[in-house]
Amino acid sequence: MIILPAIDIKDGRCVRLYQGDYGKATIYGSDPAQVAQRWQEAGASWLHIVDLDGAAHGYPVSVAEIQRIRAATSMHLEVGGGMRSLVHIEQVLDLGVDRVILGTVALTNRALLEQALTRWGERIVVGLDARSGWVAIAGWRETSRVLATTLAIELSALGVQRFIYTDIARDGTLTGPNLAALTEMLHATSRPLIASGGVSSLSDLCSLSTLGVEGAIVGKALYTGDINLAAVVQELEG
Repeated sequence: MIILPAIDIKDGRCVRLYQGDYGKATIYGSDPAQVAQRWQEAGASWLHIVDLDGAAHGYPVSVAEIQRIRAATSMHLEVGGGMRSLVHIEQVLDLGVDRVILGTVALTNRALLEQALTRWGERIVVGLDARSGWVAIAGWRETSRVLATTLAIELSALGVQRFIYTDIARDGTLTGPNLAALTEMLHATSRPLIASGGVSSLSDLCSLSTLGVEGAIVGKALYTGDINLAAVVQELEG
């Protein structure tokens, strides 16, 4: 299982939110590139980056920070937040990013998603961010009446090759991943699934590995020291 450290960027700084609430942001670093270098030195092969300002505004905002991370590291990068047009997707991929994460448009603009899949294939990942099982969009500020599992089935048929599932209620809480919801997602689609939200310990990561997810995104637990990245990479990737 791949461990993906998370760097969430807001106002140019590395932060963590509590349950996706922009008003509950804790700053963990003034230079995201320095933080990224730290995770690379600990052995990470992938980095999960969220442009929080981009997600809120609907277009990429933290471009300069992503460029600096790209220049400072050799890790694979996946980036999400605010990419709601082909121009935005191309702009971020052109920074040297390996894959982009589409969230809102997967629900609101199916034609755009199809065009992106045609052009970039597996470099397009869909983020299914759920609140009590229902898909949330627009930087998690709106909750739809579409079940994440239903959307996963539809989008798998459309050609989406990989999903990231985030349980918003667990995000930033260190209360453990929602294993039941992840199991439902694994039953809904045969595509590779990356889990996000609530990871607080090596035990949580072992549970996710046993479940069969391709990767696990770890955020707050790295910044608080609850998880030692070098140790878990060696344990689960080695």
